[in-house]
Amino acid sequence: MVEHGAGQMPLIISGTIFVITFALILTERVHRTVIGLFGAVTMVAAGMFFNFYHPANALHAIDFNTIGLLLGMMIIVVLLEDTGFFQYLAILAAKKTKGNPWMLVVVLGTVTTLISLILDNVTTVVLIAPVTIIIAKMLKISAIPLLMSEALLSDTGGVATLVGDPPNIMIGSAANFTFNDFLLHVAPVVVVAWFVTLVVLKLVFKKELAIQPSNIDQLMQMNEKDALTDWRTCKIILGVLCVVVGLFFVHHSLHMPPSMVALIGAAFSLILVSPKKDPQPILERVEWSVLLFFAALFVIVGGLEHAGVIELLANKVTALASGNLVVAAVVLLLVAAVASAAIDNIPFTMAMIPVIQQLSAHGVQVNILWWALALGVGFGGNGTPIGSTANVVVVAKSEQSDTPITFKIWMKSGSAAMAATVVVAVLALVIFPGWFEGPYR
Repeated sequence: MVEHGAGQMPLIISGTIFVITFALILTERVHRTVIGLFGAVTMVAAGMFFNFYHPANALHAIDFNTIGLLLGMMIIVVLLEDTGFFQYLAILAAKKTKGNPWMLVVVLGTVTTLISLILDNVTTVVLIAPVTIIIAKMLKISAIPLLMSEALLSDTGGVATLVGDPPNIMIGSAANFTFNDFLLHVAPVVVVAWFVTLVVLKLVFKKELAIQPSNIDQLMQMNEKDALTDWRTCKIILGVLCVVVGLFFVHHSLHMPPSMVALIGAAFSLILVSPKKDPQPILERVEWSVLLFFAALFVIVGGLEHAGVIELLANKVTALASGNLVVAAVVLLLVAAVASAAIDNIPFTMAMIPVIQQLSAHGVQVNILWWALALGVGFGGNGTPIGSTANVVVVAKSEQSDTPITFKIWMKSGSAAMAATVVVAVLALVIFPGWFEGPYR
């Protein structure tokens, strides 16, 4: 809401800053954190000049629950990746398949998905993809189906939990959803979508998967234990992760925000693993640029809110939502999916959150809209190589293989997976709207 009735100028100024920032993020000519920070500073400066947004408002706009949750999980991931645990799992999973290409797709995709339910899928694919390429070269099969399964299935599976995808973290914090809420209302849809994605992979890569592998004996001779460089630390971090997951299930009953759970896990991990060492080397590997990007987007969207832009958008959407809430949810899901395929899903999610909050303030029952947003941005990211950060990483890693993933190859499989999973989500919203509208606790 505009603070001092400054007319249309705050709407125009804040909207222009947001659009320019969003456009520059889309072009990728400037690093998203750099342009995000510049956009945030510009928004606050303009707000002070036109008297609609001030530094205190900007600080209040930052959702520290989201920042804290990301920070805590990042620290845990850094400690775990040093142990070689991810590579251990990849080699063990590959040996279980005995070199069968289709089973490699299923097993490696499943392993990546299961890790992505709790940990950052970007880190997961960064560590598993190189091992996947080595295995593919050894067996003389195409690495493309394997890498695509890791990217698409982890992106799809990550939508199932509160911490599986950054947009979920933001939505959960804004809507006060618990870990169990995501498991109850989104996970069933994700399970169906996950299997549908697997079917798409089977159909699209039918030719590549028909190639008979070579050197199976060499694969079976690989010792997965050699990948574990620090078994003691691995056991400690896995133990802490079990406690963290347990607390995620009951955090609402304990009146403890998810960020506190993650930070408790990070603190215990550090004190158990390196109590006497300076944590600087560990903290240097935390993705501070990502955290700063989140904070900057919160500040930018906060400026839109104080200028009255969000309220204006909410009033427009209210008419659609009041006419038919299910139709509004389907439209939001489709728009979110298309937008997330074209650009990073984080800025779009950040822009939509206050709109849905305004609808709630107007008396609209918005639960189904929250879930539509989560499903849309989650499944839409599979559509293009730039739809999620994990996709970008997988494409970059594939250049180390004999068969790099081109834009054309991605569009053939990724867009098909996106379309199929979005159809699953739309059908779920239309057939079972009460499942997404009902009370949570």
